[in-house]
Amino acid sequence: MATTKTNLRAGLNKGHPTTALEKRSRPSHRKGGSSTKTKFVRSVVREVAGFAPYERRVMELLRNSKDKKARKLTKKRLGTLLRSKRKLEELSGIIQESRRAGH
Repeated sequence: MATTKTNLRAGLNKGHPTTALEKRSRPSHRKGGSSTKTKFVRSVVREVAGFAPYERRVMELLRNSKDKKARKLTKKRLGTLLRSKRKLEELSGIIQESRRAGH
């Protein structure tokens, strides 16, 4: 609505001038994004609990450049190829971080 109401009964911009309320975002649109608190909690849990045995095995496969084997293993464990790819990205990122840190 580029033009404002004119407070007249007839015409293109007829009607009482009002201030438009902001539309609230729907829960379905808000869903999916992780909050900073959730990210922090997940990082603490990862730090305390460490990696699952299959994750350690996958990291070892990635270090030895057996990517296809690692992908097959994660797909078997996680169910879908998309989840598998996401997990491989996460674990390869962790390997790169540890290399940068010098471990």
